[in-house]
Amino acid sequence: MDRAREGSDTELQKKLDHEIRMREGACKLLAACSQREQALEATKSLLVCNSRILSYMGELQRRKEAQVLGKTGRRPSDSRLSAERSPCRGRVCISDLRIPLMWKDTEYFKNKGDLHRWAVFLLLQLGEQIQDTEMILVDRTLTDISFQNNVLFTEAGPDFELRLELYGACVEEEGALAGAPKRLATKLSSSLGRSSGRRVRASLDSAGGSGNSPILLPTPAVGGPRYHLLAHTTLTLAAVQDGFRTHDLTLTSHEENPAWLPLYGSVCCRLAAQPLCMTQPTASGTLRVQQAGELQNGTGVYGVLKGTNLFCYRRPEDADTGEEPLFTIAINKETRVRAGELDQAPGRPFTLSISNQYGDDEVTHTLQTESREALQSWMEAMWQLFFDMSQWKQCCDEVMKIEIPAPRKPPQALAKQGSLYHEMVLAEPMASGSPGEGLLLQDNAISAEIQALLSYYSDR
Repeated sequence: MDRAREGSDTELQKKLDHEIRMREGACKLLAACSQREQALEATKSLLVCNSRILSYMGELQRRKEAQVLGKTGRRPSDSRLSAERSPCRGRVCISDLRIPLMWKDTEYFKNKGDLHRWAVFLLLQLGEQIQDTEMILVDRTLTDISFQNNVLFTEAGPDFELRLELYGACVEEEGALAGAPKRLATKLSSSLGRSSGRRVRASLDSAGGSGNSPILLPTPAVGGPRYHLLAHTTLTLAAVQDGFRTHDLTLTSHEENPAWLPLYGSVCCRLAAQPLCMTQPTASGTLRVQQAGELQNGTGVYGVLKGTNLFCYRRPEDADTGEEPLFTIAINKETRVRAGELDQAPGRPFTLSISNQYGDDEVTHTLQTESREALQSWMEAMWQLFFDMSQWKQCCDEVMKIEIPAPRKPPQALAKQGSLYHEMVLAEPMASGSPGEGLLLQDNAISAEIQALLSYYSDR
């Protein structure tokens, strides 16, 4: 257990160190930018790095505090809580993200007034995991903001809280950094080095406070665009559904804000979840299965408990090669499972009965195991599965489809999008409880570290 925890802490520390190096590169890139789009991407990268650094540092601090409290015994109830059953982990994926806009009639339909543009992106956080979407340029020719990429979180529990934050920056017609003197880049580069880690940690200590909005690390005093938090929302298990839904957004910007956008106040998306119990086998072994009315010996099979089914194969290798099972026994929230006595007489089979109701008929299968230990193992797997079902709820009705996100591509030219209003479906009340092409540096003396930064974000 200690080795596993130490390995997890080491991996998290590596992630933290990586983001600190990426932040240094983003600062250098921001100082070297001479075009508007470059500056917007560099500032976005810096904001994302800041958020990840603070998230990783906070998680490391929580782990250290828990470790110290465990050693000193200040929380004697911890041993009791650790013995309680825990639900399985799972994957959460959000896709088809679209945010409708609400322009004034004179702006959208009559095309009057100055044509302003905004750069927007989404920051998504689940636990200490932070992901971001591509940056999109928005003007009044669009009726909604559409993010093409899927965002996948691989470590989630049924109590997850997925926070979505929409950031925006007003894109001025004149390049904000067109005349930035190169001495700023030289001065900034000379100030970054080994002490960056200490300064990052010091900034966290001095930031203090708490709240829903992330605390961002100080940005170097280099002129450039500034992103503002425009809206946010938090999605939980209650929002998971294998379909397109609409959720309310909390707006944090007003019309006097330079980055203000006429948001409709909703976000539309598909939120799916895959608990591990639905995608990975939780128990397997040799069984004899007997239905009511059959001979006592039953049929010898190799059983695999996966998701809401007990698959019964002729041989163990059939489960690995994808052969069709001889038959399948349903295991769902309505299934009744009863175990035989554990202290049965020698020579008598250890049994486990599984009953399902089909209309007015009840079908019962009796599983015979080879030993008391095998029976206990199957019982534990069944109880754990039922517990996972009770926690993940609708996610265990069937396996939801999750597509692995494709590698991040450079942004393409924006085409006018269709309206989203006719696709919006009001959600039911929830229960409580890379940079683009053309990022060319003007100074050939820019370090190889910045080139590596560009390559990193282009491959994401």
